[in-house]
Amino acid sequence: MEYRFEQQRIVGGIGADDEYWRGLERGEFRLPRCAGCGRWTWPAHFRCGACGDWEMEWQALEPKGTIYSWTRSWYAFERVKERTVDLPYVTALVAIPEAGGARVLGVLVGDETQLRVGAPVIGEILPPSEKAKGYASIVWRLAGETASTSPRV
Repeated sequence: MEYRFEQQRIVGGIGADDEYWRGLERGEFRLPRCAGCGRWTWPAHFRCGACGDWEMEWQALEPKGTIYSWTRSWYAFERVKERTVDLPYVTALVAIPEAGGARVLGVLVGDETQLRVGAPVIGEILPPSEKAKGYASIVWRLAGETASTSPRV
């Protein structure tokens, strides 16, 4: 079965982040930047909070950053019972320096022995899947670690 985020769209969302999900589906990590003042805006909005401009430019970036914060999940949340096989897992909030420090969430995969706030990470984009509720996703791996196996996500 082919998955696309448009088929699984979260009810009640305003759609400002649609280009983010489309980019991930194409294997691109993209974040919005105001066309008027150049300010990075994430989470995505239709209008810049700094200058009021309505035009956003979605720019492709290297999925690289540093751990801003992280948490370990020990149980599966109601809407993602599919993740039970992954327990426990780490969700990382990653600051993207190239995007003015914008912070993006993703699951950490691989060796966690060097996990700490400030640790450098590299992102890997995974295609849409049933487990990810039809969305493409980004997973983070501590920099310097090689991908020896496929991510569990």
